[in-house]
Amino acid sequence: MTTTAAELHQAKDGSANIRVAVVDDHEMFRTGVITTLQPHFHIVGQAADVESSILMVGQTRPDVVLLDVHVPGGQGGGGAEILSRSHPLSPRSVFLALSVSDSPRDVGSVIRAGARGYVTKTISAKDLVSSIRQVHEGYAVFSPKLAGFVLSAFQEDETADAGLAEDDELDRLSAREQEVMRLIARGYTYREVASELFISIKTVETHVSNVLRKLQLSNRTELTRWAADRRIV
Repeated sequence: MTTTAAELHQAKDGSANIRVAVVDDHEMFRTGVITTLQPHFHIVGQAADVESSILMVGQTRPDVVLLDVHVPGGQGGGGAEILSRSHPLSPRSVFLALSVSDSPRDVGSVIRAGARGYVTKTISAKDLVSSIRQVHEGYAVFSPKLAGFVLSAFQEDETADAGLAEDDELDRLSAREQEVMRLIARGYTYREVASELFISIKTVETHVSNVLRKLQLSNRTELTRWAADRRIV
């Protein structure tokens, strides 16, 4: 039996074991996405409206839900409603929004509801596969031009001023760590940060690890929220 390059890649990184569900009301697009993802992940479910999506997520409990922002049905008629109502049924599922929309309102609604990332449908197949792997690993993933909307969404939800305590936290970071932190919080990839600061990807990884440790954060999602809350990005 011949082993394909894709199968070898899956065996190496374990991504074939990532269980993915796809929510989109356009059947042809949904079918195309599933066809694209099947060589890389285990597709456990699909749905086209709010109610069936919630039921599907509750029954299959996927690792990652690829979620369109505008879906018919329900009371709110959208991805944010699916996310908020599905979470109690499958608390370990993470959601990655995949939408044709790049409006601040749509981005903000699903991010506030708890989505770990938001990419537009102009994304390449390779980058979509990579984005699913990243959110599964705990990273926040956003199309570059959406990063500002994400930060705005967090800022609008900020209700308290942490004052001097914030400055103390920031002072724990070196100047270079602060530069890396700001770029990562804006949605830059490690490779993009390395290019921007003229350092190696390995050095970026080390700085990010130090930043998370010093700020007592777990992943990029928490780092993005931390930076947005303090309006330092």
